[in-house]
Amino acid sequence: MNPFELYNPTKLIFGIESYLRISHEIPKGAKILMTYGGGSIKSNGVYDQVLAQLKDFQVLEFGGIEANPTFETLSKALDIIRSEGITFLLAVGGGSVIDGTKFLSAAAYFEGDSWDILKKGIRVSKAMPFGTVLTLPATGSEMNSGAVITRKETGEKLGMGSPALFPQFSCLNPEVIKSLPQLQLKNGIVDAFTHVLEQYMTYPIGAELQDRISESILKTLIYIAPKVIFEPYNLPIASNFMWCCTMALNGLIQKGVPTDWATHMIGHELTAKYDIDHAMTLAIIFPNLWRYKFENKKEKLAQYAERIWDIRTGSIEEKAEFAIQKTVDFLHSIEVKTKLSDYTENYNGFSDEVKKTFEARNWIALGERKDITPDDVKKIVERSY
Repeated sequence: MNPFELYNPTKLIFGIESYLRISHEIPKGAKILMTYGGGSIKSNGVYDQVLAQLKDFQVLEFGGIEANPTFETLSKALDIIRSEGITFLLAVGGGSVIDGTKFLSAAAYFEGDSWDILKKGIRVSKAMPFGTVLTLPATGSEMNSGAVITRKETGEKLGMGSPALFPQFSCLNPEVIKSLPQLQLKNGIVDAFTHVLEQYMTYPIGAELQDRISESILKTLIYIAPKVIFEPYNLPIASNFMWCCTMALNGLIQKGVPTDWATHMIGHELTAKYDIDHAMTLAIIFPNLWRYKFENKKEKLAQYAERIWDIRTGSIEEKAEFAIQKTVDFLHSIEVKTKLSDYTENYNGFSDEVKKTFEARNWIALGERKDITPDDVKKIVERSY
């Protein structure tokens, strides 16, 4: 196991009455900007419940944050923060709204071009405090300090992060799952599943506890996935789904282990180019990245085969191959497609575009072994057609 530090100051408030705590967690006298997305919070009752808890505060609202939050939209919110003297942010939504709010938190006190935070990888040391009310389990953004933002003008989708960008608190009410359509539920399952895999499917390093926590999240997601997506609402199942999504990316399982994240970096380019849902881009890429880097990952794939899919016979290579197929079968069982051609006919030449983009950004050493080059990315994408 590698040496590590673990820091996560977010207070997580979980349960069907979690919203009742909102007013107690925000500083008295705060001037709040409440951020949200397309307005579903007004139809599912969350909006009214949250506002009821903010009746003693001065509150401004900013809606319309996209499923892939854009710098252009967030810049409008930033103008409000600065002109209206906002002192606290409250994100009410899923990972995209929370990610967008993290950018606003970082940019609020930043001097200079706020896009530089992403473009130059600046880790801000001062940020506006914020809390979250989670309405869509998926990204784990409610309990971590990272975010991904898109700039439409340039077609860039870049990540950011800083210890200053943990939410002060996050309220998680699993009842919100009642109102979510199947596609969003599928996205949440795949997103959380892949988050775990990015931190697990690398190479053995003797981190038994981290591995087994990761495996427990994966096994839970496999068990609950069809129940969450296809069966009527069930509070215990919904609660486990929401908690899995948070645990998949709150920092715990990445400590002391190598991590990959090449799938995410490639997937972001699919979203930027074709506007494919983030989780679906992950399902397109990761099985083919595994196949391409098979020799690097076969030991961990074989472990995954044994512990997740109960594959006990065969060589390391045979178990690893079977594990990849079982994972693709699982995705297909919840009606998630795993080829780029399932989402667009306009894919010819895309691998060359991605290669050039990675070269321009000097992303030349990706993956847990830092051995995935832009040429490798091109080949992985071509396998994913």
